[in-house]
Amino acid sequence: MTAPNLFTKLSGATALAALMTVPAFAQDSQPGEGTTIQMAQPTWDTGYFYTQIYKQALEELGYSVEGPVALDNPIFYQAVAQGDQDLWVDGWFPLHNTYESTFQNGAEKVGTVAEGGALEGYLVSADAQEEFDIQSLEDFKRDEVKEAFDRNGDGKADMVACPPGWGCEVNISHHMEAYGLEDHINLVKAGYSASMADAVAAEEQGNPIFFYTWTPNWTVNVLKPGEDVMWIEVPEVDLPEDMADLEDAATMDGVEGCVADPCTLGFPANDIVPVANTEFLEANPAARALLEEASVPLEDVFEQNAKMYDGENEPSDIEQHAATWIENNRDTVDGWLEAARSAAEQ
Repeated sequence: MTAPNLFTKLSGATALAALMTVPAFAQDSQPGEGTTIQMAQPTWDTGYFYTQIYKQALEELGYSVEGPVALDNPIFYQAVAQGDQDLWVDGWFPLHNTYESTFQNGAEKVGTVAEGGALEGYLVSADAQEEFDIQSLEDFKRDEVKEAFDRNGDGKADMVACPPGWGCEVNISHHMEAYGLEDHINLVKAGYSASMADAVAAEEQGNPIFFYTWTPNWTVNVLKPGEDVMWIEVPEVDLPEDMADLEDAATMDGVEGCVADPCTLGFPANDIVPVANTEFLEANPAARALLEEASVPLEDVFEQNAKMYDGENEPSDIEQHAATWIENNRDTVDGWLEAARSAAEQ
């Protein structure tokens, strides 16, 4: 009796041990091992933080990740459709709708980094907004307003805008033409971060400033809407043709620091969305599942962007910000990884 009982106990213990080790092996599996991902990021830096979070999560799955290389929108969307780039996590939709015809036959949107909270619009110094009763872009046709915001003496109001190749540059140019503002507003299209740093310095010296921005962005951490600056409206919603069906979404309730509520910003709120090569996704179900599962709260992006503005803006700083975020959100990230590993086993 003793020997069979001992054998039974040992067999049961062995079986139990085997069952217990399966999840441990699964947790450590590397479905991406042997695969190199070509990853891109945009030429604006506010998304570099969550790009790093996604990169480091992919590396935990065993992928080797090259880059991310910074590319302008048109170049990236062509490259991802052709398979020269595998993915980025900085698609802004509907802002980037204009590029869908470029990538839709070879790439696709997958998952959502942040949903609906990415705003765009125009802001002016709060003091100047009150002094000149500026309510919308239409007010920049008034001589006294143009003079107040004319920093280079050309008779036009200077507005920090977007560099060529950015999706917002297309929309801003559309607004200038639609509202008849080309002879009244000078668009500053140099490097955005440098132009905004110059604008912040001017604001600190008491000079009125006028700029386009989006959220998440360090600008609205440094210049608080409702305190330092105010969102102003567009005269009426006028969107590019590829966004025309989103007219209702360009007016939003409860925009803090807007001159009106509801606030007609003139840009629909955006989702920040990964875009990846379809063949890559089909060959890498783990990567697809990760992109579908992952997201990053906008509040955390705001906080990290403020650190960049304060000087923590080297690549090594941003990599560390991402690593710290992953450490502080380990359970959440482990959930992404578990979904990715499960997808790879199916």
